[in-house]
Amino acid sequence: MAHVLFNFSDGDRRLAAALLKAKMWPVARDERDGDSLAPGDDVLICLPAPNAEFIGRGELATAVHDWTPSEAETYPGDSPSGVLLCEVEEWDPGIGMDTVVARIDPTGSNPLVQANAAAGFSTSIVQITPDEYEAVVRLSREPRHL
Repeated sequence: MAHVLFNFSDGDRRLAAALLKAKMWPVARDERDGDSLAPGDDVLICLPAPNAEFIGRGELATAVHDWTPSEAETYPGDSPSGVLLCEVEEWDPGIGMDTVVARIDPTGSNPLVQANAAAGFSTSIVQITPDEYEAVVRLSREPRHL
């Protein structure tokens, strides 16, 4: 089982929430690392700056595939392919990137974490460690204030 982050590059929280509600996520057939996605993988959903927050989690129910005609009818976006999700949670409010970075890299010594936190993720699919995934899920269970 892999742990991945889906970076929603257009940053539209309302569309991202609609995708989570539909339990569907856009992934291009030629997306880097898309062919490695498999049912059972755990995913975190992240919006880039200016939001810079994690807004939910889920589990992959399918690998990347072209939408079937019935899936395409219910898909709330315009991507021709993607994955189906199960065990979806939406977090509102989201968890700020700065809060996550402080938890997974408290000493600020991991250059990859620090670069992604500063500039955002450069790809839509990012492989993460099980510990990073669990740290964000634990944060989602803690009380947050607006």
